[in-house]
Amino acid sequence: MNETVARDFVIGTRGSRLALRQTELVLQSLRDAHPEVRFTVRTIRTVADRNPDRPLDRLPDVGFFVKELEVALLAAEIDAVVHSMKDLPSAATPGLAIAAIAKREDARDVIVSRDHLTLEALPLGARLGTSSPRRAAFLRVYRPDLEIVPIRGNVETRIGKVDAGDVDAVCLAGAGLCRLGLESRITQWLPFDIVPPAPAQGALGVQVRTGDRRAAVLAGAADHAPTRHAVTAERAVLTRLAGGCRLPVAAFARVEGAQLSLEAAIAAPDGRRIETAAGKGLVTDAESLGKSLAEDLLGRAADLIRGAQER
Repeated sequence: MNETVARDFVIGTRGSRLALRQTELVLQSLRDAHPEVRFTVRTIRTVADRNPDRPLDRLPDVGFFVKELEVALLAAEIDAVVHSMKDLPSAATPGLAIAAIAKREDARDVIVSRDHLTLEALPLGARLGTSSPRRAAFLRVYRPDLEIVPIRGNVETRIGKVDAGDVDAVCLAGAGLCRLGLESRITQWLPFDIVPPAPAQGALGVQVRTGDRRAAVLAGAADHAPTRHAVTAERAVLTRLAGGCRLPVAAFARVEGAQLSLEAAIAAPDGRRIETAAGKGLVTDAESLGKSLAEDLLGRAADLIRGAQER
């Protein structure tokens, strides 16, 4: 019997509506490429899921969106995991590898507000909700008068806080709303020069056990090379800065043929200072370009990084 059809292929995911939708999007590619395989989905609760109201910077350690999924994968309870790539810790987990990175959605953040008010039109002192230190820092740069309110929960929960009047607006990844069919709720797409995206934002990855050839072959059908190159460069910035969800760092790469351009930035948590770096190179040098830009930022923003990590 063909190795790829010897048994079911089980994919792990978080149980939120968005996580399940993202998994289904990846599964569409895998099923098209491997119609002979029966793919099944198993949901697993993570630390972040069990603590929906606790701010991200108060959750223990790193990897709180993915740890339990990785444990199940290492134990061979599942064959692969679909991750939002921006949720993965900057350091790779020993024994695991990313076999595919699917074509990326729009990486920009968006504003969802009452009365359809843009970021510029929100009243003085408006309450804006976000769970992201990066979003909070860059929003404070642009609108230092805003009251940034830490909020958690799935996309629908956060939008619900706007509808309930708990906050005047929320800032979140536009890709999530698009994947959930909630584009009509978007008030404003934020340009990169106001809130640059998290490294790998909008990209989905398939993680497998190192050395599991069957899983790597099956998952590889979802891979999109330009997105992989871009995400490699962006995550190299984060890895060199030893950053995670607590560090207000942004990075975005554009790929044109064999060329890759990368921009990175880090902001002080209080929004009083930004340091930026940019560079170009070949897609084959994506990781080294990311490390180079990170070294540049380390040289000029070591105090910002230290301060953010100590918060």
